[in-house]
Order: sequence, then C-alpha cells, then structure tokens
Amino acid sequence: MKKVLYILSVLLLSIVLLFAGLFIWRPELARVLRYQSPDANTYKIFPQTVIQPSDTAFTFIKAAKNRDDLDTIKVLNWKHESVPFSTYLEQGKNNLFMVIRNDTVIYQKFAPGYSDTTLTTLFSVAKTMVSMMVGEALAEGKIKSLDDRLVQYVPELKVNPAFDHITLKNLLDMKSGLEFKDVYGGIIAAFLSDEAKYYYTDDIKKELIKTKAVNPPGTVWKYKSIDAFLLTWALENATGKKAAAYFQNKIWKKIGTAYPASFGLDHVNGLANTASRFQCTATDLAKLGRLYLNKGKYKDDQVIPVDWVNQSVSLGNEAPANSKGWQKSAQHYLWWIPQQGVKGDYAAEGMRGQRLYVDPATHTIIIQFSGRGAGNYPYRRISHYLSGLPYTYPASSRVSED
Repeated sequence: MKKVLYILSVLLLSIVLLFAGLFIWRPELARVLRYQSPDANTYKIFPQTVIQPSDTAFTFIKAAKNRDDLDTIKVLNWKHESVPFSTYLEQGKNNLFMVIRNDTVIYQKFAPGYSDTTLTTLFSVAKTMVSMMVGEALAEGKIKSLDDRLVQYVPELKVNPAFDHITLKNLLDMKSGLEFKDVYGGIIAAFLSDEAKYYYTDDIKKELIKTKAVNPPGTVWKYKSIDAFLLTWALENATGKKAAAYFQNKIWKKIGTAYPASFGLDHVNGLANTASRFQCTATDLAKLGRLYLNKGKYKDDQVIPVDWVNQSVSLGNEAPANSKGWQKSAQHYLWWIPQQGVKGDYAAEGMRGQRLYVDPATHTIIIQFSGRGAGNYPYRRISHYLSGLPYTYPASSRVSED
C-alpha cells in the first residue's frame, strides 16, 4: 500500500511539475486553460484603447415597419438544409441581424440585451480595419509601396532572417510564408495552437520575432493572425501613431460614427490585437460598410481613396489563392470576396458569425452578430429578396431554396 501511495505521489508531483514548466515556457497557456475559446466578452480581460466617434453622427433612417416577411423565406444553413430565415437565426444563436438598404434600416432582430448600439467584439472583422489603415498610409505616403519589404518599416525584425524578403503585399495577401499553427487537430492541438497563443499572449511582438518561415513569401496562402499583426507593427512605425489613434483620426471620426469603438491591447501601451479584438456597435459598423459602398466617400470628404476601395474588394486579374463555401469566397486584402455566381458583393467576417456584408448591386448593408453562427451564405438571398429581385442558389450549393 505504501508503495502504491508513493507511486501516486510521484506521479502527481510529476504532473504538477510538467504543468508548471509548461506555464513557465508558455505563460499565456494559463489564460488559454481558463478562458478556452473566446466569446463576446473575453476581450475585457485585456486593456483597451478607446477610439472616439465623430463630432456629428450620421443616422440611418428607420423604416416605419420592420420587414418581418423576411422571417419566412428559405435560406440554407451549415448543413445545406433549406430552413425559414427565423430558424436560421435561432440555429446560429443570433444576437443581432440588421439589413440596411439605401440608408434605411428595413429589418432588424435583436436577442435580449442587444441593440444596434451594443458594443460587441467582432473577432476577425478586425483584420479589415487593418486593410483600411494600409490604404490610408499609402495615400499619405507614409507607406511608399506594397512591394516594400516589411523590414524597411520594422527593422526590429532584421534579427530573424525569416522576415528578410516578406513584402507588405505578401502580408495583405496572407502569403507571408510564416509558420502558423491553427486550432484544428483536437483539444491538445487547439490548446498549443498559435491562434490561442496570439489571442492570449501579453506580448505579441515578442512572439512574432521568434516566428519561423515554412514557405517562400508570396507562394502559399494560409489564413493567419500574424500577418495582420505584422502589418499593424509596420503601420505604427510608418505613421508614428498607435493603430487605434490612426484609425480614429483617419477613418472612425470622419464617417459619422456615434459611439466609441476600441481595440484590445496585448498589454498597456502595447500592440493592438488587430486580428481579433476590435469592438464597436452595429450601427457604426454599418457606416464602414456605407463608406465602401460609397467608394470611400463620406459627404464631401474622400476618406479612403477610390482606387484603394476598388482594389480591396475586387480580385481584378488576380487568380484567387483560396476559396471557401459554395460561393467560393476568396480572402483578398483582408476582405472576403465571393467568386461564384453574382459578382460585386463582399464581406468582413469574424468567427461565431460576426459579419459586415456589402452588396453594391442592391445598395444593401447587412450586419450580423451571433453567438455561434448558422453558417452558409444567406446574405445574397436576403439582399435580393428585400430589393424585390429574384435569386436562386447556384447548383453547387446542392440544395434549392424551395
């Protein structure tokens, strides 16, 4: 009996020492273990930097009657099942769904506790803010060219040869060639993933400097947070401004926003988590969609250059490096651009179903905040229906709308 107790005590001590060593090696793992997959409130554990709104707010018109007939039309969920839109919202644990057409809110549904003025974390929608800032920095001449090498703007990275030949365009295209371990492959893989590490670390730059190269820059696309972080580091060095201050002064205050937004930082005065910790309200997120719908213009001010808007939301002659879903959305300049069927629409997307969708053809903006997301891509169906236009899901979706 004593021998058994001794073995158990040694085993327990070994486990304790193993975890102690693991947390010393990767201190952010304690947060990963505690908080696991982040939710809408996890950003609050980190310091925030506030982005102040416009001095004078733009207000969308609200239709006299909500288009509740939308609830009964059929859309496809993640199983490619044709379900009423109201069911789709329930399946995705929808917190907010808002449709704006011609500057008028024609449909909105909120979960208890939510409204169009509720501050919400948008996860990877944050990456699209980086794209906007890059366009501004180029227009100002703070960044000379997308073909410039990253180390020209972040000389701190010269200590690691993995960064030597990476260009800013490689980062915008998510073709840096840098190693990045995603969350797929089971619980242990998710626990030790780079996705978790960069979300929960308190020193993003320290982790970035240690990154290894696995492919030549510009050759292989891989969706990853670190390319957005590196762009942000380059932006801050090039402009001499923190990301939040630059975004505030160049974009957020210029488009009629009504409420403060925020970026989560890795630590006080640190680097903004521009890959997954941007918070704003639905009504103000819609104003970013409106800005792009109006080719970067707000009233008489060309906030973002027309050329940058056009370049960002269209692949042009570039062959898509990736695609997802039946709509074959390609990730381009930190936007998602569908390639299948109807052309011209685009979206900023975050996990758990956070969406900013823009359809120039119907002059429609859709905002979705959800707790899980029901998947698939109902936005085209909705924008066409509410505009009085026919729409049929492509054969590649394998299920008709009924």
